[in-house]
Amino acid sequence: MSLKTQLTEDMKAAMKSGEKDRLGVVRLILAAIKQKEVDERVEMTDPLVLAVLEKMVKQRKDSISQYEAAGREDLAAVERYELGVLEAYLPAKMSEAEIQAAIDAAKAESNAAGPADIGKLMGVLKPRLAGKADMGLVSQLVKKSLAG
Repeated sequence: MSLKTQLTEDMKAAMKSGEKDRLGVVRLILAAIKQKEVDERVEMTDPLVLAVLEKMVKQRKDSISQYEAAGREDLAAVERYELGVLEAYLPAKMSEAEIQAAIDAAKAESNAAGPADIGKLMGVLKPRLAGKADMGLVSQLVKKSLAG
């Protein structure tokens, strides 16, 4: 079952069970997916849906930090709940060791040797690790790997 179909089924289940908060978050996700379909005139595949979800997760994390800095714990709690629902649809993240192994393999493939090759190495890794790993962490590990 595709991720988009799963979201639609979850929306129906949330309606039937009366989970208003969860229903609201699932509807937000489906609206973002529909917006991307209309804007770009594409049929949303699982990788594209994952990209939308990752963008929404990043937005929630940013909002949480800003709300906490402003002392608005009530709004931060709402964002944390939404973040939890969003993350449930993302695949399990890779461990740091798995990311490092992927970096080492890509490094051997692309013959990356120094800091000047960061872009080349990230270009190889991004399609492979998208949705599976935190790209910020990947970037840090690539820089560390090529620096030392």
